[in-house]
Amino acid sequence: MEVLIEKIVTYSVVVILIGILLLIYIRKQRRESRIVDEKIRISKEEGIHEPVSLHPVVDVGSCIRTGACITACPEHDILGIRNGKATIINASHCVGHGACFHACPVEAITLCIGTEKRGVDLPHVNQSFESNVAGLYIAGEIGGMGLIKNAVSQGKQAVENLTKTIVKETVADYDLIIVGAGPAGIAASLTAKKNNLRFLTLEQDTLGGTVFNFPRTKIVMTSPMDLPLYGKVKLNETSKGELLEIWHKVLAKNDISIVQNTKVETIVWKSGYFDVGTSTGNSHTAKKVLLAIGRRGTPRKLNIAGEELEKVAYRLLEPEIIEGKRIVVVGGGDSAIESALQLMDKNTVHLVYRSDAFGRIKPKNNEKIKKAMADKAVIVLYNTNLTSIEGDSVYYSTKDGGQNVKLENDLVYILAGGELPTAFLEKSGITITRKFGEAILKHEK
Repeated sequence: MEVLIEKIVTYSVVVILIGILLLIYIRKQRRESRIVDEKIRISKEEGIHEPVSLHPVVDVGSCIRTGACITACPEHDILGIRNGKATIINASHCVGHGACFHACPVEAITLCIGTEKRGVDLPHVNQSFESNVAGLYIAGEIGGMGLIKNAVSQGKQAVENLTKTIVKETVADYDLIIVGAGPAGIAASLTAKKNNLRFLTLEQDTLGGTVFNFPRTKIVMTSPMDLPLYGKVKLNETSKGELLEIWHKVLAKNDISIVQNTKVETIVWKSGYFDVGTSTGNSHTAKKVLLAIGRRGTPRKLNIAGEELEKVAYRLLEPEIIEGKRIVVVGGGDSAIESALQLMDKNTVHLVYRSDAFGRIKPKNNEKIKKAMADKAVIVLYNTNLTSIEGDSVYYSTKDGGQNVKLENDLVYILAGGELPTAFLEKSGITITRKFGEAILKHEK
């Protein structure tokens, strides 16, 4: 009898301990869920809960709450644990690293583009990065991969794939013409050199593409990447200047020349090859073509009076040499925010944005602009649109009824994004489709 009582007591103690531990676990889980719920509430209020482009989608049925996706993500508060499962918090801050996708031990994450409500226009490409036009390939930002590391990887893979299908008997000036000298285009050029292809790289602007147009000190890369014929770029926070220096170095070392300030205007398939026409009047033939151009294409304009004045620019290159100016920056994205922050120390800066909050900017930029606003280093005009630009002033209107309000001004930077070069793509025969939450990267079951 005593043995039985002793066993009952022992089992009771064990049950009580398990119950206590379970209660502690449940309370901890609820507390974590409440914290994540609050972050989601705030992100919805600030307009950053909905994804802008590439983003993770969690299969809650498969998720086992390891937290590996959260640990792997180099950004902040993209994912969180809610009710024992991973969930999206600030989807619009996702920049497509894909680290969460690779880190999940049970393959419960898929990388998708667009949502059920918000579609994203993308050219059609297959797993080899070939478009619906045979022999015409697409890599990098225009295909949905804006992150430098991912664009570099795509440029490399696209050339590796197309190299296998080049027909030696076809007569053309080049095996491959690469359009664009941004991250994807440079990686493609290095891979083409590695594979001994006869190739030509054309860039409508300057080496670096979109990256070249960033402010000089802008941090453009936060994780290592493998660059063909160079190796791993291990810098944790790589600035625009550092990255351009690396690119110049590796291109020179491998005797690769980029033809700059030459815009490709036409790509026409002829019997056995592509005829590529350029803005200089020259045309070249190639067996394959790789488009590695940016999604922005042409900078978005306001189409207002005075926009053609010399004081108006659509990119900011050297903010450190600008001082003592009355500046208006137009836009509410990261480029506009970062430009305003770069200019504020030596100038008077007004940031004009048509909405009532900055909805899709990086967390660090959000923190910095809020501090700048509190310190009155940047004057932000929400719900505001420029209506005209003059030599020494600008005029704007506000949603609350303000009309033709005058603001003295020396320089205007319009950083309102750009427009997808749809006309060029369609003229080349490429099909554009609108993606509504479709998987770009998923595990094969």
